[in-house]
Amino acid sequence: MEVNGDKWDRMLKIRTSGRDDSMSDYYHYPYEPTPYQVLERLAFSGYIRKNNVLIDYGCGKGRVGFFLTNQTRCHAIGIDYNQKVYERAVENMKTAVSANRNQFVLTAAEKYEIEKNADCFYFFNPFSVEILRAVLQRILESYYDHPRDMKLFFYYPSDAFCSYLESVDELTFIDNIDCRDLFDGENRRERILVYSLF
Repeated sequence: MEVNGDKWDRMLKIRTSGRDDSMSDYYHYPYEPTPYQVLERLAFSGYIRKNNVLIDYGCGKGRVGFFLTNQTRCHAIGIDYNQKVYERAVENMKTAVSANRNQFVLTAAEKYEIEKNADCFYFFNPFSVEILRAVLQRILESYYDHPRDMKLFFYYPSDAFCSYLESVDELTFIDNIDCRDLFDGENRRERILVYSLF
């Protein structure tokens, strides 16, 4: 069970709880919001700051963007292909305390053309490794067009994601933000892997 989920939603003036399986399939996984206590740990890590632009792949109702823009003053762009949860994110924009630092785009992740100033990328297992390959290719193309420091964050990574990430020469592992102590049990997937490009 999530700790302080309702409290943070109230403070941020949004509604982001609840799972949505309505459009999930082999390639696209259900919407499930990142627990706030994990986002707190990411916000306090120092990796995301005021001048960063974060892309949240599989943003759902917008929790990651609304929280991190409020805590770090960064800007966030949420990407989702699911019309239903995208509309909930847009609805949250009407009341969110950090609405002016967020935007949402309804499109498939692999088709999204990355903003030239985007430098942080967040993934909570939104889709299959096949789609991740295409998304990472887009990120690399954006880097080559406009070289800049880039960081990629993978929360609760699957074994398939981990294996793929280890095979990508352009990615450099820089940190493992351990989140196991935030939950009961010893789930080794409770972590955020942090990578940089080159």
